[in-house]
Amino acid sequence: MYGNKPYFVAVIHGGPGAPGEMAPIARELSLNTGVLEPLQAAETVERQVEELRSVLETQGAAPFILVGFSWGAWLGYMLASAYPFLVKKLILISSGPFEEEYTHQIMETRLNRLDETEKKEVLFLLATLNSPTSNSDCFARFGELMNKADSYDLLTHETEVMFSDPNIYRGVWEQACKLRSNGELIKLGARIKCPVVAIHGDHDPHPAEGVRGPLSHVLEDFRFILLEKCGHRPWLERHARDDFYRILRREIVNKPQTGLLS
Repeated sequence: MYGNKPYFVAVIHGGPGAPGEMAPIARELSLNTGVLEPLQAAETVERQVEELRSVLETQGAAPFILVGFSWGAWLGYMLASAYPFLVKKLILISSGPFEEEYTHQIMETRLNRLDETEKKEVLFLLATLNSPTSNSDCFARFGELMNKADSYDLLTHETEVMFSDPNIYRGVWEQACKLRSNGELIKLGARIKCPVVAIHGDHDPHPAEGVRGPLSHVLEDFRFILLEKCGHRPWLERHARDDFYRILRREIVNKPQTGLLS
């Protein structure tokens, strides 16, 4: 919990299985409002949705503005579909693409941004992560390499991920990928009635059009904002950080600036 009650803003981390990385955003936003940072520990998609619902209902003040990053963007989207009365606005930061056709170049783009030694290590770690014998060190190292590949011009920072759990990653991500590949993920948008804003970096390996295109066809109230010279984590990007926080604050106080970087 950050700032003072009421807590009507919640920041939702990515991974899945990497809690803590949204702490910088929570601290920044708490200068103006109360913020919750739920830490997801469940090992299935359905349980993560219910885990998030429980935290929001018991600790905060509905309806919420949900700020979801990467996997957390999908989780917020699922919660807004299942429990629309809980969500006032949904802000998606660096979401993964919502349809399978947009996914095929993501890893190739990442690998092309790494040197040969790093490429070999990533391929080894990918195989390891899908094994029950993988451990948190493997998961953390994979995250480090992906962070390098996903970034444009990263500011010096200390990681705030509290722990890395490959069991959560495997259990949740396998189910989430199936929801995307069979078309069920995008269909959930038909039940979302709140405004949705997607913020995305132009250097993010996750293609912007994989978010903008599908969501613009299924959501009633949707806007897309593209940040220039920005990778996967806008709050850590040298050129995009200030614009990112300015946009985020405006969206939370419900005063979006039309035409800005969109």
